[in-house]
Amino acid sequence: MKKYRLLYVVMAAALVFASCQKAEVGPVLQDPTAPVLTAPAAGVSLELTEANAAEVLTFTWSAAANYGFAAAITYKVELGMPGDNFAAPVAMITTTGLTGTTTYGELNNLMMAAELTPAVAADVQFRISASVSDKVANAYSNVVSMSVKPYRVIVNYPKLYVPGSYQGWAPDKAPVVSSLLSDGKYEGYVWFATAGVNFKFTDGPSWDKNWGDTGADGTLNAGGDNIIAGDAGMYKLNVNIPALTYTVVKTDWGVLGSSTAGGWDSDQKMTFDVVAGTYSIKLNLVAGVIKFRANSAWDINLGDNKTNLSLEYGGADIPVAKDGNYTIILDLRGPIYTYVITKN
Repeated sequence: MKKYRLLYVVMAAALVFASCQKAEVGPVLQDPTAPVLTAPAAGVSLELTEANAAEVLTFTWSAAANYGFAAAITYKVELGMPGDNFAAPVAMITTTGLTGTTTYGELNNLMMAAELTPAVAADVQFRISASVSDKVANAYSNVVSMSVKPYRVIVNYPKLYVPGSYQGWAPDKAPVVSSLLSDGKYEGYVWFATAGVNFKFTDGPSWDKNWGDTGADGTLNAGGDNIIAGDAGMYKLNVNIPALTYTVVKTDWGVLGSSTAGGWDSDQKMTFDVVAGTYSIKLNLVAGVIKFRANSAWDINLGDNKTNLSLEYGGADIPVAKDGNYTIILDLRGPIYTYVITKN
């Protein structure tokens, strides 16, 4: 019996030792040391102009560390717009190094895409985001604030062409979808006058580089099969080239709000003018507010955050100052969507 008891003790000790050894295997995740953004200096005032558009703005930062395991760290220089506290940061530069550059012209394009007012200084913010895995929280640097005055310019946004059966399969004459942030994500609205339109996306006004969808699974394939739309109408097209995905959503647009007869419960349907390329409607309105939305639902709606006649998804209500009969025009030809409200 003593022999058996001794054997049990030895076996238990071995199990404890093995457990301890096993617990020591592998890295232990730690809170990382955040990078430190050292340049540009905070408080600098920068005036952007066409003349200095090619000048370079350089960012430098220290390395993030102490993740608890050897990690390849990806850094992003992120731009935060005035007052948003990085709620929707724009990734300006992505690198594995500790420095990156952008031009004044590229920075100006991002500020114009965010609808900041030309020739008016805006307090923008920069920070560094460090990431090693989608399973580990990002580490963020200190924030550097700068006063930057952008200039007005007609931005030539990156675009994809949308040739198809509805326009003779001619890329050089096709409508386009645009990338406001130059990040490989494109959006645009295209009118298909007939049902069952076949189309594809091209990287320029030619067939040299094109994408379709072999298998109709929402995944883009180089040189893939034609994409087929449903009923005739206005389609919202979104394309993500880095992920090779896309969506095609038919939209019917209307106006609603406290200024309309139907209030917030009933959309006043707008009519698309094929020649003008815009939606319009004439309505009797009372003082109050309106918004635009698609398909009588809030999934796709447009308002005006800055009361500057440019529209944003989920934007603020649009004020109507006085009672009267109005003509309302919605222009989705983009890349920045606009509207006009005229008292008749």
